[in-house]
Amino acid sequence: MNWITNYVRPKISSLLATREVPENLWIKCPETGEMVFHKDLEANQWVIPSSDFHMRIRARDRLKSFFDDGAFETIELPKVALDPLKFRDSKRYVDRLKEYKAKAEMDDAVIAARGAIEGLPIMAIVQDFAFMGGSLGMAAGEAIIKGFETAIAENRPLVLFAASGGARMQEGILSLMQLPRTTVAVEMLKEAGLPYIVVLTNPTAGGVSASYAMLGDVHIAEPGAVIGFAGARVIEQTIREKLPEGFQRAEYLMAHGMVDMVVHRHELKATIANLAKLLTKTPVDIAARTQDEAEPTVEPETAPSEPQPAA
Repeated sequence: MNWITNYVRPKISSLLATREVPENLWIKCPETGEMVFHKDLEANQWVIPSSDFHMRIRARDRLKSFFDDGAFETIELPKVALDPLKFRDSKRYVDRLKEYKAKAEMDDAVIAARGAIEGLPIMAIVQDFAFMGGSLGMAAGEAIIKGFETAIAENRPLVLFAASGGARMQEGILSLMQLPRTTVAVEMLKEAGLPYIVVLTNPTAGGVSASYAMLGDVHIAEPGAVIGFAGARVIEQTIREKLPEGFQRAEYLMAHGMVDMVVHRHELKATIANLAKLLTKTPVDIAARTQDEAEPTVEPETAPSEPQPAA
């Protein structure tokens, strides 16, 4: 055995080899240009600490920060035809879906999960912009409807986090059909007397903003979120006028009565918990009550009586 060839040379080569650095190790703030370490950003729920800019957050990361102890259970979603129109542009639609499924590690743009916030059972539906811009197709529509049906069956308030560019063009009229179908699901939830809270994130646009995303009992927007039907540039070109500063931003919409409140991501859980308890007429804090019932009551020890002096 050649000791230099088999041991020394590999050691030297490993020391001199160029180490690969992950591309997303540092993330740049879109507003200030500040570079933030990705671990710090993840720990802060993907909000830039210095500027409070709300970055896009993946669906599962949002669910972990939303539910108590990060515990949730995703529900099984119906299967649909992958490419009903045999669509092809620069590449086949089925190939594009495979790429996004591998990249986003999701079957489609929507996840539905059950869990609890502050002890109150909740159904949550989250759209993930990382999967084809959160576009609404048949699979996403079925997932949303299944989430509503599960909420009704289990008597849970429903919270929907919207993030979408609109209907998915590769599915044509079949994607547009999801708009009235999801609208019917919203009406079914309301007929069951269950609250429907919508959180509008950046961006919420297109047909999504014209259907279930604007039919909630309460509409909450994250700071700086772009919310609207058509893009600002398209509107300006159509009406041939300059739009106001901050048009279609969450703060502008709240000032003009389109959303009920703008809430920081760190305060979303507490705000939604309070709203859900109010809308379900929950009289006490369920989490606190459950904790009190779990803790045994300890009776105070009785001090021994002192001997009485003899008469």
